[in-house]
This record gives sequence, C-alpha cells and structure tokens, in this order.
Amino acid sequence: MKERDLMPKVGDTAPDFELPTAEGKKIRLSDFRGKRVVLYFYPKDNTPGCTKEACSFRDNLSLLKRKGVVVLGVSPDSVQSHATFAKKYNLPFPLLSDPSKKVLQAYGVWKKKQMFGVKYMGVERTTFLIDEEGKIAHIFPNVRVDGHTQEVLEKV
Repeated sequence: MKERDLMPKVGDTAPDFELPTAEGKKIRLSDFRGKRVVLYFYPKDNTPGCTKEACSFRDNLSLLKRKGVVVLGVSPDSVQSHATFAKKYNLPFPLLSDPSKKVLQAYGVWKKKQMFGVKYMGVERTTFLIDEEGKIAHIFPNVRVDGHTQEVLEKV
C-alpha cells in the first residue's frame, strides 16, 4: 500500500481527534461541526517555511473568518513549543500538539522524507479543508508556502 493510500480522500469524513492547544486546552475536531475548518499540518515551529505559513494564515484570518472558516494548525511539537511560537508571532488561532503522531498518521501526513540524501520520517506539509458536516472538501498535498493561503481562500 502506498503512503498516499493512507491519506483520507475528498468526501471522506475527516478523522476526529482531541489534541491540546498551546494554552493546554483540549480541542476536538467535532467541536467545529457547522463551521468550515482549515486544518493544516506543518513540520516544525519556528522554522522559516512554517513561520511564513503560520503568519500568512494570521494575516488573512479576517478574510477566512468572514467566509465562516476556522483555522487549526497541527505539528508534532510540544504544547510549550506551540505557546512560544504563537506568542512570538501573535498567532490568533489554535496550534495543536501531536507528539504521539496519531493524528498525523490518521491524516496520512507522517511520511518518509529525504533531505540531502538522508531519509527520515517527518510531516508532509498538507492542508485539509473540512466542510460543515465534517467531510473533507479539499486536500492541498505537498504545500508550497508561497501563495498557499491564497489557494485556500479561492477554495473556500
């Protein structure tokens, strides 16, 4: 089975989960039924690409909110790391901590990667657009940070 086969598909019910926020509060995806959700998975707090992506969602949050969209970011970083990252960049949406990688695996974004010839496991930057009924409406795999928020805005 290919790794891509492990990723939920458009039309599937988004796997529910409960994860802690940077503030230590628990959030369930099902808490957002009735709203559209941008669920974005990113590799690591305070790295150039992840910072640029988070800040782009921050800078466009009012446009997304006007369209009835909630933004949630997920990475394997700790709650403490998320708290520092969110405070440093004034991120006004929840960053969810998944150190066990169970949610990353449920969404098929924990994958074999390669950099400079070295293979390792890591997060493939991916965004899921989830509709009001909790179904996956669109998937943005292998996200390139530049222009990504604009792509998301066009889909919602």
